[in-house]
Amino acid sequence: MGTVALRWDGQSLALLDQRLLPAEERWMTAEGAARVAQCIRDMVVRGAPAIGISAAYGVALAARHAGADWRGEIRHALRALAESRPTAVNLFWALQRMERVFEACASREEAVARLAAEAESIHREDLQANLTMADQALAVMAPEAPLEVLTHCNTGALATGGYGTALGVVRRLHEAGKLARVYADETRPWLQGSRLTAWELARDGLPVVLNADGAAASILARGQVSWVVVGADRITANGDVANKIGTYSLAVLARHHGVRFMVVAPSSTVDMSLARGSDIPIEEREGSEVREIRGMALAPADVPVYNPVFDVTPAHLIDVIVTEKGVVRQPGEAGMRALFG
Repeated sequence: MGTVALRWDGQSLALLDQRLLPAEERWMTAEGAARVAQCIRDMVVRGAPAIGISAAYGVALAARHAGADWRGEIRHALRALAESRPTAVNLFWALQRMERVFEACASREEAVARLAAEAESIHREDLQANLTMADQALAVMAPEAPLEVLTHCNTGALATGGYGTALGVVRRLHEAGKLARVYADETRPWLQGSRLTAWELARDGLPVVLNADGAAASILARGQVSWVVVGADRITANGDVANKIGTYSLAVLARHHGVRFMVVAPSSTVDMSLARGSDIPIEEREGSEVREIRGMALAPADVPVYNPVFDVTPAHLIDVIVTEKGVVRQPGEAGMRALFG
C-alpha cells in the first residue's frame, strides 16, 4: 500500500513532513493538540482525510495531557484544531465526532480511553473507505483495456489513512492490469503532484508521467486519456466540488475534449448543509508561496499575489462522484439527496 502519512503509538502522533519530500523523509512528533494544529496549518500534513484523522488524534492527545480542568482543556483543543484550516470539511466532521464522544465521558480517564479508540476507528474506517471507493470506481470505469488517466494534486496514501482516494483508483487500475499510464499535474504552488504524487507512485512502481499544469490541455487533446480522476475537500448538496486550485480548469478542459471526469472522496467530504459551491469558504494563503520556493525568489518580492488554495468545480462538469456509500452519476441535488439524505 505504499507509504503512510501518520503513525499513532497510543501516546504521540508522528507525521511525515510532506513539505520536505521528495528530498528528505523526516518524521515530526506531536505530543499535544496545539502541535497537531500547527502541523495542519503549516502543511506538514495535508489532504482532507489525513487532516481529519490527524485532528482526531490531536483531541485524543489533549485528553491524555489534560489536568484538573480536563473538560475545558479538551474544548480548547477542539476549537484550536477547528481553526487550523477552513475548507476541508473532513476536519470538522472528525472533530464533531470526537466531540460527541467527549461529551459523553464522565471522567478524564474515560475520555483518554474513549477518545483514543474513536480516533483509531476514524483512521481504520478511512482506509476501508479508500478500498471500497477504488472497487466502486473500477466498476464505473469498466475498462476493457489498459487506460490512460490524468490526476491533480496528491490524493494517495500521503493524503489519507492509507491507499488513497483518486490515487486509490489509480492503484486499483494498476493492480487489475488496467492502467497504461497516469499523468500527474505538478500542482502549483505547493507542487504536491511533483513532490508527492510522482514520488509516491514511482516508489510503488506505477507508470506515472509528470507534467506541468499548463500541459494538461495538450495531453487531453491527444485523445488517449479516458478519465480525469481527482479528490475533493468539500462536496455540497448540489454536487459542486471544492478541490485543489486548478481542478475547475481541468474539468472545463475534460468537457471540451470529451474526457470523463471523476471525483473520488469519502462521504465525510460531503457537506449537505451547504446548498452550492459558492457557499464553501475558500482558504487563501500567503503570497510568498507563489513568489518563492523554499526561500528562492521566483517573482518580485513586492508583486501582489492571488493565492486561493481551492477552486469549485460545478456539478454539471462532473460525470460521477464516487464515495464508499455509493456512486452519484451526473451529480445534482436529487442524486446527492438520494444517497446522502
